[in-house]
Amino acid sequence: MNAPVTLAIPEEVLEIARTLEAAGHEAWCVGGALRDALLGLPHSDYDFATSATPAQVTALFRRTAPVGEKHGTVGVIDGRRILHEVTTFRRDVSTDGRHAVVAYGVTLDDDLARRDFTVNAIAYHPLRHEWRDPFGGRADLERGLLRAVGRPGDRFREDFLRILRGIRFAARFGFTIDPDTWNAAVDASPGLAHLSAERVRDEWFKGLSTARAVPELVTFWIRAGAAERWLPELVLAPPERLAAAGAVPVSRRDPVFLTALLFGDAAPALRRLRASNAEIGRAAGIARGP
Repeated sequence: MNAPVTLAIPEEVLEIARTLEAAGHEAWCVGGALRDALLGLPHSDYDFATSATPAQVTALFRRTAPVGEKHGTVGVIDGRRILHEVTTFRRDVSTDGRHAVVAYGVTLDDDLARRDFTVNAIAYHPLRHEWRDPFGGRADLERGLLRAVGRPGDRFREDFLRILRGIRFAARFGFTIDPDTWNAAVDASPGLAHLSAERVRDEWFKGLSTARAVPELVTFWIRAGAAERWLPELVLAPPERLAAAGAVPVSRRDPVFLTALLFGDAAPALRRLRASNAEIGRAAGIARGP
């Protein structure tokens, strides 16, 4: 991967940056779209980190949506009706492994320091074409390395869902997980039991939808201890079911169908993950057969 010096940012995104900057606020592109752009992958919405408070962001833009104001995030809807999350620079005041209490009035570097992995702790100023990468995320992208920001154990204890996010990123991009990061994830895995079933389900479904190879995703879940705590059926999945799931191309991935393909009767697992009644019903129907 040869990371570009500048990025081709859509005009609608530039307009959001200009509006924030004209009002005296910093505006930096961050998030998954920035990471995917550096990897040369398709990406859609750019998100922002800004020195503006949620109230200031709301006052500056005509069309906004409250997507997480208590955590500092306002959704700004651009001219193409695409929503961009605009989040105030923040730091964690306290965390319990599931939720964080945040404070504003910090710098961009402070904000990047609270992120999960170095590849997600990169910022780009779309008007000045300036990069901010205090933790070496671009170098890690070049190496295909997934590494936690700062002390890995701290990052996972702040939010245990980061264990599953790390697994998903490694399986999606084919990244190697940094040994210290992996060991800390395994050590922190008992904390997965404290997560809500809905958050775990969302990560499982996203992982199935995006993994380069479903069997690799399954292996990560087992080795990290996630399967033991949430999907013990994975440990018993026979090789022929893993092979069948692995043969489904990414373009045709259906998480409910894949879960059923792996487990046979997936309804109990989907109930555990608090899937919808429709999803549980589909899984039960697949198990019954025609």
